[in-house]
Amino acid sequence: MESILEDIRVCDLSHVWYGPWTTMMLAEMGAEVVKVEPPWGALGRIEEYGPMYGKASSSFHHLNLNKKGMVINLKEAEGLKLIKALILKSDVIINNFAPGTMEKLGLSYEECKEIRPDIIYAVLSGFGDTGPYSRYSSYAPIAEAAAGYARQLGDTIDPEGPPKGMVGFFGDLAPGTMAAMCIIGAIRYRDKTGKGQKIDCAQFDTMFAYNTGITNYFVSGKNEAERRKEREERQKQREERQKDQPPNPLQSIRGYIKVKDGYVMIGGMRPKAIEALKETLGVDEEGLTKELVEEFIKEMTKVDAFNFFAKCGMPCAPVYYGSEATEDPHIIDREMIVEYDHPLMGKTRGINFSVKMSESPGRVTSAAPLLGQHQKEIIIDLLGYSEDEFTALVKGGVIAYQPDLDKDLADWKK
Repeated sequence: MESILEDIRVCDLSHVWYGPWTTMMLAEMGAEVVKVEPPWGALGRIEEYGPMYGKASSSFHHLNLNKKGMVINLKEAEGLKLIKALILKSDVIINNFAPGTMEKLGLSYEECKEIRPDIIYAVLSGFGDTGPYSRYSSYAPIAEAAAGYARQLGDTIDPEGPPKGMVGFFGDLAPGTMAAMCIIGAIRYRDKTGKGQKIDCAQFDTMFAYNTGITNYFVSGKNEAERRKEREERQKQREERQKDQPPNPLQSIRGYIKVKDGYVMIGGMRPKAIEALKETLGVDEEGLTKELVEEFIKEMTKVDAFNFFAKCGMPCAPVYYGSEATEDPHIIDREMIVEYDHPLMGKTRGINFSVKMSESPGRVTSAAPLLGQHQKEIIIDLLGYSEDEFTALVKGGVIAYQPDLDKDLADWKK
């Protein structure tokens, strides 16, 4: 076995970020993921939402590596027949449609179980299948706000100011990661029992579970404002005790420090690192101050300053933009960047699977698909339709097949 999920097929009805992140992880671990889009394409192919590169947005390229592309109009009777044929051939079906959509289509869990009794049916939603909010729609910022992150992040900037949203849509990526883990768990359960199951993964539930501040509230009995006031009081007491004493370098030399071309982040002090820093700078405990360290490194680059602190044994990092991180020698050595061929853009770089597995490594093998790129392969080779039946589906508006797609793929193969 080269890939841990190489015998698994996933019918991917998801869109935007939440579901596609989930299915891409499964694809990078070897699953055959068939991404089903409407004839007009997913949101990541609509130019009004931002610039297109090779007929798709950058986020679409990021979230859909290794997948096969298929187009089906699920509002057509023949389209439903086609998707049911694909479900019969699939191990997992995933959707993150608005609540109630799958039921309206006749693709509820019970209906899909009739097609394939051991199907693993993953519903990725904002609020889950039960509870008073279950019919409400959601996006990443909704879950981040409801679970406490936006207010907490705003408070770190200004307790009297507005909430602040998280960077990077972690309200999608974090629940999507949990969903992928549970899908693999359900596959393992089916291996042992022969039974499929429904997976109900809600953004709000998952982001709530990730928030350690909630446990702080449970064990302390104090809300965020009360704990902040308590911290401020402790800080005043600490400052009062230390006002006639030299600053403790374990506490003072940390955080973001400016250098010639940006910043480095010192994440915390270790006693051995402090000793190494004192020896390097030729000072004793009293002489080791944040001001001295800032003066010493101010003409260094962030990479040089990072290496300097790291050699002293301090947890630290250069403060990068994502574009700068692509040139980091550690990222390169860890093979976190891969090159692949795209039918329209040619040689393109992307992000590799992030976990190293000694026996069944995840890997990126192909670009995000063009719209309907694998239609013929799936409909004719996998589902057993004839060429004439395929043509009838195109003419009937059940599927879309771009006239220039064959030419694009032929040119790419050359």
